[in-house]
Amino acid sequence: MTDFDFTGNAPSIPLKNTPKYVGTTGNGQLDQTILQLCESIPSVDHENALAEMMITAVKLARGGATPGDFKMLNRALKEMRHANEIFDMYNHRRKVAIFGSARTPQDHPEYQTAKEFARRMVEHGFMTITGAGPGIMAAGNEGAGTDESFGLNITLPFEASANEFILGDDKLIDFNYFFTRKLSFVKEAHAAVACPGGVGTMDEIFEAITLIQTGKATIYPLVLLNAPGSTYWEKWEVFLKESLLENGYISETDFALWKVTDSVEDAMEEILTFYKNFHSYRYVGDTLIIRLQHAPHHDELEQINAEFSDLVKEGSMEVSEPLPGEREYLNLPRVTFKHKRRDYGRLRMLIDALNQVKGA
Repeated sequence: MTDFDFTGNAPSIPLKNTPKYVGTTGNGQLDQTILQLCESIPSVDHENALAEMMITAVKLARGGATPGDFKMLNRALKEMRHANEIFDMYNHRRKVAIFGSARTPQDHPEYQTAKEFARRMVEHGFMTITGAGPGIMAAGNEGAGTDESFGLNITLPFEASANEFILGDDKLIDFNYFFTRKLSFVKEAHAAVACPGGVGTMDEIFEAITLIQTGKATIYPLVLLNAPGSTYWEKWEVFLKESLLENGYISETDFALWKVTDSVEDAMEEILTFYKNFHSYRYVGDTLIIRLQHAPHHDELEQINAEFSDLVKEGSMEVSEPLPGEREYLNLPRVTFKHKRRDYGRLRMLIDALNQVKGA
């Protein structure tokens, strides 16, 4: 999973540093000093990206930033740096984020469901990411075990500490800001499961859906998991259909972005099947590159082209060698096409279809 890009479409970083790429402070000599400083720092792979960040900081200092602005931006950057350092040691592992109420007691069926799900996903090689608190978060950490867990703790005035199953572990990461914490959830997870919860749970699941629906984050499985017999997420989905879909605020295909179930087995199957053949995707320009474990054979590709022509801006889907500008997963086959960059529910349906191909 090295070099996983949660946005799916970050531009390739040029190999050579150029002031045109990194921007300018308005002082050519200062620009060159910054570039030379970045080039002189050992073990830095992307000197030009670092220079761009430094130039942005200089421009911020020259602008109207207040001491409060500097405090917020500096702390946010430090939080993201620390989280990156922790997750970087496990970037070869897939991870599933688990959301849900902090108020769910340990003897509640929803707690037991989340605990069992986390335990079973570890058996399939997935680590668990939770918010490190009590309730469903504790269930996720308990089920996965400390060694297979991350805890993204938010500093709140009414929460004493992280739950006992992640407390004291090196993979417990403290955040002051919700936005940096939520960024880590979306950036590091390869799937997300939401159990019943309150406003925070709604916030997490709607953010994930919004980022995927708008193409700002790569598509990954979203599972809304009830305890057996509960109708919590079915009622949520009824609201979406009656108040959003019927008023034209969302599309029918958006419902392909998530799955509602009260079965741990079905939740697991949804995630594992998503990665059955599909590996990852990215863009080079307006060309979408979908990396697979095995390519569809000719007849399967023809059928997929006929079924999903609405996603193609021009031309057709093709099995392709790596394109110029690609630097990762060059050993994998890929399907490429000019993507319209809209209706990501349909793109999820295409991924589902590619997961069913038998290959050549």
